[in-house]
Amino acid sequence: MEINIRRMTKSDWSQVKAIYEEGITSKNATFETHAPTYEKWMDAAHPNCHLVAEEDNQVLAWAKVLFTSARPVYAGVGEVSIYVHPSAKGKGVGSKLLQELIAVSEHQGFWTLKAVIFPENVASINLHKKCGFRIVGTHEKMGKMDGIWRDNVVMERRSDTVGVDENSRTKRKSRFLSLFFE
Repeated sequence: MEINIRRMTKSDWSQVKAIYEEGITSKNATFETHAPTYEKWMDAAHPNCHLVAEEDNQVLAWAKVLFTSARPVYAGVGEVSIYVHPSAKGKGVGSKLLQELIAVSEHQGFWTLKAVIFPENVASINLHKKCGFRIVGTHEKMGKMDGIWRDNVVMERRSDTVGVDENSRTKRKSRFLSLFFE
């Protein structure tokens, strides 16, 4: 499988929207009940952190980083959203796409990425863990879906390169090395 990862363009919208609508239908990806317009979709996302994975001009997955706050102190904190078309699941597309999104987000100055995932979406939780995210807690009863309260698992990934002073980086490296060489 030859996967190409690139920035999303407006011409990708119909395929991206279809993948998002698959997630809506699954009832394990989002509380949303319908896809927004393209303009609304792009409004909350960092314009340089919106990627698609494609093969033969077919979008297999998309990922983006959403702004989490207008406050300057949180300028380097973003929320990740990633969706993989059902036919592409289990083929490494999500891992490759999320790893590239992490690299792009760090290039854009993001030091922390968070993900908010339904606990039933085990594949997404495992994907994020594989890419360096850790579970930091659970938001209980965040919203109702079909009259049932749903929880969200909150995960985050802290960059090792952005927003890190040299002293902190050295301490983390020392702790990591001590796990293997003591």
